[in-house]
Amino acid sequence: MTVNGKQIELDPEGYLINPEEWNKEVAIELAKSEDIELTDDYWAIFEFMQDYYKEHGIVPDIRHTAKNFGEYLGVDKKSAKTKLFLMFPYGYVKQTCKISGMKRPRGWSTG
Repeated sequence: MTVNGKQIELDPEGYLINPEEWNKEVAIELAKSEDIELTDDYWAIFEFMQDYYKEHGIVPDIRHTAKNFGEYLGVDKKSAKTKLFLMFPYGYVKQTCKISGMKRPRGWSTG
């Protein structure tokens, strides 16, 4: 994938090989590949995921993301999780992690 004239390497499933190359423009291109148009709600999720990864060295699972997203939206965790699944209809791992620049997590489910 090329973003602003720079070649960005992706693995065969479309995840970044070098997560440090992630930025807003990369996220927009990754979202296009998933037929997602990004809004402020998406950026709140991606910012949380990036911060969580920097602090803990792992990708946050759906429970942590839903809790944080619920706080952002002012709703309970269950409602936030439902909205996450509507925003990312093909799954938390496949779309949320991919667009936010995470390497593909291994060994845990999408929900």
